[in-house]
Amino acid sequence: MWLRSPVQPQPHCGYSLAAQTRSPGKILLATLSNPPMKIWVDADACPGAVKQILFRAARRTGIPLTLVANQPIRVPRTPTISTVQVASGFDVADNEIVSRLDVGDLVITADIPLAAEAIDKQALALSPRGELFTRDNIKARLGMRDFMENLRGAGVDTGGPPPFNQNDRHAFAQQLDRLLAKYVSQS
Repeated sequence: MWLRSPVQPQPHCGYSLAAQTRSPGKILLATLSNPPMKIWVDADACPGAVKQILFRAARRTGIPLTLVANQPIRVPRTPTISTVQVASGFDVADNEIVSRLDVGDLVITADIPLAAEAIDKQALALSPRGELFTRDNIKARLGMRDFMENLRGAGVDTGGPPPFNQNDRHAFAQQLDRLLAKYVSQS
């Protein structure tokens, strides 16, 4: 499902933006001194369908979209879409994203520790399956991730996530649409 709300490109100078606060589960306006929203994608493991949704959203809204990966990624030739290629290695792309984050930015990632770091920097974090990570749910997600990692370390076959499907794609598109519509309406 593609973005359905009538979102138009907006100027990005001196406007307020949505930013997650330290209040659990609350989103409120940031001050005018904050830079405009940017979307950062942990692109190495991001499903192609999610990237296509993001490309359309960036073209439609004018919000800058940057895909960060340790390999070259093909993207449409659009001024609002760019890539950053980082060296291979553990958490190199994650660290690059965190170092560039501003308050109110949006991070697309399935990586729970990266989502937690984004939230700590007062950014928003959304999984490719459409789950919005918040201060309310990130600690539980980190705890479950660590528990499953310990089980795997002990030799237990925990399986993996189910294959990415049409419902996941729809949930992501819907949540992204809500976030961007809220941002654009507050700009």
